[in-house]
Amino acid sequence: MPKPFTPKVVTANALIEGDVIYLAADDSWVRDLAKAEVITDEAIAQMRLLDAQARASETVGVYLADVKLGTNGAEPTHFREDFRRTGPSNYFHGKQAEADA
Repeated sequence: MPKPFTPKVVTANALIEGDVIYLAADDSWVRDLAKAEVITDEAIAQMRLLDAQARASETVGVYLADVKLGTNGAEPTHFREDFRRTGPSNYFHGKQAEADA
């Protein structure tokens, strides 16, 4: 029996900056997971993934990531996605520095 479909977001890295980005419902790329479109239908998720993969001039490494709905929007369900959204781990800069300010 197949595993039930769980909510997903389309994620990638911005081609020029390298930042982690998420696809929003309006087809824009956002850097905040809470603003990403949460997809609950498997067929729609596959269509959104294909559409995002076609935007190779903007992104690299497009894939579907599991999420859950939290009080402020999408939240990661896997350590990898939680780690990706906080930025590089070698020292505090970018998103990490902004969170401390």
